[in-house]
Amino acid sequence: MLEQTRSAAAFAAAKKIIPGGVNSPVRSFRSVGGTPPFIERGAGCEITDIDGNRYIDYVLSYGPLILGHAPKSVTEAIEAAARKGTSYGAPTLAETALAELVCELVPSIEMVRMVNSGTEATMSALRLARAYTGREKIVKFAGCYHGHHDSLLVKAGSGAMTFGVPDSPGVPSGVAANTLTVPYNNLAALEAVFQQSGEQIAAVIIEPTPGNMGLILPHKGYLEAVQKLVASYGALLIFDEVMSGFRASRGGAQELYGLRPDLTCLGKIIGGGLPVGAYGGRREIMEHVAPAGSMYQAGTLSGNPLAMAAGIATLTALKERDIAGQLETYTAILTGGLKERAQKHGLSLQFHRIGSMFSCFFTDKPVIDYDTALASDTRLFGIFFKAMLERGVYLAPSQFETGFLSAAHTPEAIQQTIEAADEAFALVAANC
Repeated sequence: MLEQTRSAAAFAAAKKIIPGGVNSPVRSFRSVGGTPPFIERGAGCEITDIDGNRYIDYVLSYGPLILGHAPKSVTEAIEAAARKGTSYGAPTLAETALAELVCELVPSIEMVRMVNSGTEATMSALRLARAYTGREKIVKFAGCYHGHHDSLLVKAGSGAMTFGVPDSPGVPSGVAANTLTVPYNNLAALEAVFQQSGEQIAAVIIEPTPGNMGLILPHKGYLEAVQKLVASYGALLIFDEVMSGFRASRGGAQELYGLRPDLTCLGKIIGGGLPVGAYGGRREIMEHVAPAGSMYQAGTLSGNPLAMAAGIATLTALKERDIAGQLETYTAILTGGLKERAQKHGLSLQFHRIGSMFSCFFTDKPVIDYDTALASDTRLFGIFFKAMLERGVYLAPSQFETGFLSAAHTPEAIQQTIEAADEAFALVAANC
């Protein structure tokens, strides 16, 4: 058992003044039970909690730490920027430098606007799509998470599409009514939506490789068919690559699949661990954003100099070194080892990977969309999760999150993880 005396006390204190004791729900460990470790520091591929427990980290702040924890190039860049000032609310050279790196690494982005989070990026991209097309409806995919703004907190129904069903109290039904939801990997459902409402649809927003219901991979030719269909109706295609950007490949999922969406949303990695987001795309569309155009969007801390410095350091490393290639190799080794150990104990689980992202689904059926992901056995996942945590491996505390590797993960750390999984899968098998 883990020593968690200090974390338990910290969690109890936090719950008195922070809703649920956390500032983002998944951190509460509610889905797996138990006490969340309160983290004190991170270095390389490891984190250490306030009780002194050390873990190999595959959460990596849910994706942004592609270079690992506290890499020298990033921390030095942040320190240098902070010595000059933490915020100006005025233009800086760093904003242009990071924008140039983004446009170079993601060729579909000809102009880019910095914001403060992935939620801001998707919210702004949708407003821009509506302004550009003069239409109001949007299409999203069940299980794809694009932030917590009202128009995207919409549930999927059992049919081909769902109209206006808010996923959270506080979301106005009138806002949600313009959001249509279809299953991922189901082209016929998307075609049906366009046949019924195509002239009213401003945009389709999609995680090309969804990572918020666990990692789901597109069927062969699916994304290409989606792009063709959307374009045929004069709507815009928005790729939410907040998670897959620079992880599916160096240029994101769109580079991997050879696609050019109209707009792209980014975040996480482009801030090197600091709060940041961005949306960008074709010049003719982006020039509708104020002050170049009339679509208003602003933010006092957008382009914050500390975030820009961290992002420049991170993207420069990705540009100059084949980090994406190295991580793809390491991710294949990790998932291959996990699959081998699961089979050793008679478990038929589903393992998905792409670039430096991976998921393990506790089901013996193929996982292709939201409904099949929900068929996973969350009880068995909870047993596995706790067993791995006790053995010094930190995974996301939910069956429906994605794991990540960083450039700081070593072959030794990966092998240690596989050995821990061997013991954890034995416990899972004993509880089947």
